[in-house]
Amino acid sequence: MPSPRFLRAVALTAALLPVLCAAAPLTLDQALELAVQRSESARAARAGATSATETARAASQLPDPVLRAGVDNLPISGTDRFSSRDSMTMKRIGVSQEWLSAEKRAARQAAADAMAGREAAAVSAAAAEVRLQAGLAYLDAWFAGETLKLTALTEHHAHEELEAARARLSSATGNSQEVLALTGAQGVAEDETAEVRQQQAAAMAALERWVGTKADDLAAPSSLSTPEEQAYVASHPTVLAAHLDADVARKEAELARTSRNPNWSWEVSYGQRAGYPDMVSVGVSIPLTVAPARRQDRDIASKLALTEKAEAALAEATRMATGEYRALASDAKRLADRIERYRASVVVAAQQRTFAAMAAYRSNQVPLMTLFEARHAEVEAQRKLFSLQRDLAKTQAQLALKPILEGAAR
Repeated sequence: MPSPRFLRAVALTAALLPVLCAAAPLTLDQALELAVQRSESARAARAGATSATETARAASQLPDPVLRAGVDNLPISGTDRFSSRDSMTMKRIGVSQEWLSAEKRAARQAAADAMAGREAAAVSAAAAEVRLQAGLAYLDAWFAGETLKLTALTEHHAHEELEAARARLSSATGNSQEVLALTGAQGVAEDETAEVRQQQAAAMAALERWVGTKADDLAAPSSLSTPEEQAYVASHPTVLAAHLDADVARKEAELARTSRNPNWSWEVSYGQRAGYPDMVSVGVSIPLTVAPARRQDRDIASKLALTEKAEAALAEATRMATGEYRALASDAKRLADRIERYRASVVVAAQQRTFAAMAAYRSNQVPLMTLFEARHAEVEAQRKLFSLQRDLAKTQAQLALKPILEGAAR
């Protein structure tokens, strides 16, 4: 049977195949899949879940029997000292077994299953966190690439207009001030491009940290469906973890209650005597709970207190997740409204200004610097729009990717 590591390598290779094709840009869904496949935190969580599952399988078993052997009543003085000739001396061999009631074994099994369930949920929580961080890194990288296209366009415009200004100056239809102004504008445009290229390189490096491969091209991020408040809160990793912690605490409290009934042990032994009849001994050991108020009840009270603590943590986690959802949903709505207003009142106006400046320049009514300023203002408006759209996309990604999804643990 192939090892888990081999199967993970096959799955990762299969996920990488579309990315390795030069013509296929990396998509958001592929980035999320790759991040989960190669995540070491998800691998650690899977190992923890395996450990808890294996422990749960043995929880309801009886303890191992104990083999007992010895010599009883061996003389240490007199003529028969250190010999087995005395009638009371007996070689003994036997077996003993501690017995747990069905109720106690069921309680142990329930507690172990609850811990296994908690570890299994940790696998999904780790995968959800990896998907979220990879998704945010992808959005930063994609929007940085789109912004770089805008600044490169401004740099191209500055170069074209500077060359036109120089041509006008050589033909005596321009002036040196225009050339100097456009020379400075080109330097500013080049610096802006270099700054954005630096930001894009950092964003791509952050994305590579998650997906494990350098992507030369990124596809436009697909839209993410955001859950309703109730579904978000119910699937929030912190809420699920707190819910399972409370379940574990309740099961352990039930297990502690069974400690009031002690575990019995029975023993059977066979004794052999030299020259005398052999003997069989049968016995039962019963612990006496002489002071339950000072021992067992204290342990029960401790577990009940931990149960109350876990339930309080669950209530607090639910409040936190509810507040988080409402804040993110509010941010998403306000960002969407801002984007619509900004596009209508700023971006459209900047485009119209560029169109008017181009028409005025062609009719020799304004200098080249006026056209460059209009184009630069339009690019800056587009950059601000991209910034708002990036913030909206990242907010929606937190709403969509932070909850634990079905099939997120792979």
